[in-house]
Amino acid sequence: MVQGVVLGIESSCDETGAGLVRDGQLLGQALASSMDEHARFGGVVPEIAARAHVHAIQQVIRQALDEADLTFGDVGAVAVTTGPGLSGALQIGVAAAKSLAYALGVPLHGVHHLAGHVAADTLEHGPLPDPCMVLIVSGGHTSLLLVRDLVREPILHLGDTLDDAAGECFDKVARVFGLPYPGGPAIDRAARQGDPAAVSFPRPLTGPRDAPYDFSFSGLKTAAARWAESLRDVAGGLPVADGAASLQEAVADVLTRKAVAACTEHGVDTLVVVGGVAANSRVRRLAQERCDAAGISLRVPPMKLCTDNGAMIAAVGDLLVRAGSPAAPLDVSIDPSAPLEFAALQPSSAPGRVAL
Repeated sequence: MVQGVVLGIESSCDETGAGLVRDGQLLGQALASSMDEHARFGGVVPEIAARAHVHAIQQVIRQALDEADLTFGDVGAVAVTTGPGLSGALQIGVAAAKSLAYALGVPLHGVHHLAGHVAADTLEHGPLPDPCMVLIVSGGHTSLLLVRDLVREPILHLGDTLDDAAGECFDKVARVFGLPYPGGPAIDRAARQGDPAAVSFPRPLTGPRDAPYDFSFSGLKTAAARWAESLRDVAGGLPVADGAASLQEAVADVLTRKAVAACTEHGVDTLVVVGGVAANSRVRRLAQERCDAAGISLRVPPMKLCTDNGAMIAAVGDLLVRAGSPAAPLDVSIDPSAPLEFAALQPSSAPGRVAL
């Protein structure tokens, strides 16, 4: 047996992921996505996602083992996303993880999905500095966190989205612009040919009396939709590239402005940007420019670790194992709306949790 290998399983939304990590090193991973099945609906359909996980999960786990040249006998612990996410989708991953942990006689760890995104960066850049500032930006979440020891100490929320997350804003505006789902990559591609100063879109919650670290993208989404509607019937049609570039600039401006300000105010010299929107080219460039100007070190995972994946869950599990954290009971439940307070989601009796 290869000692200390953690198998991570992710199934919170439309991607089925498995990864294998030992001592902070990624040994292998595999991913299956049902995104194409959701594209015709313009968003994720929970029932379709759950069925896709059922079909993909065994193959994905075996592919990850094959890539790492390992067998089930080498697995020393299993980690799985128990929340937040789609209830049916989460149940598939947790059921698979429980079965494997029981059959192999190894510990099971329930993991918070967003803590996985934070830990994903450690697979590329090593241990997180203590402290560090973390900006999580994805389709459903936009949060600014002060992180010390990810698996031993509480995670401090400095700010969160009050309505639409950044990725949700991209998805919804892309639909109005006539761009395909998922909207984030489509906006990024279209923006390459546009002028980011063409449209003066608002920068929400950046005024002197606004909450300094909270986010709001609902108004920006509405402003972009109204702009598009006002020009749809104009000769020459809608200048999609300019709209996409201007929208992307507004989102990147707000995200990076608040993140760098938080670093400066709290005396933190490392900013970690994670989540699906961390793959956006303008967010990455502007974050680098502003961090360089402020003397802050920027860490962003590679593209393959920004979106949902099993490697990030294995990374948290690996940290939990090395920290000596207690295993979860085999009746651990999912929590579809779990707040991010700790990296581990172990209890089975907390309000709002759904037993399997």
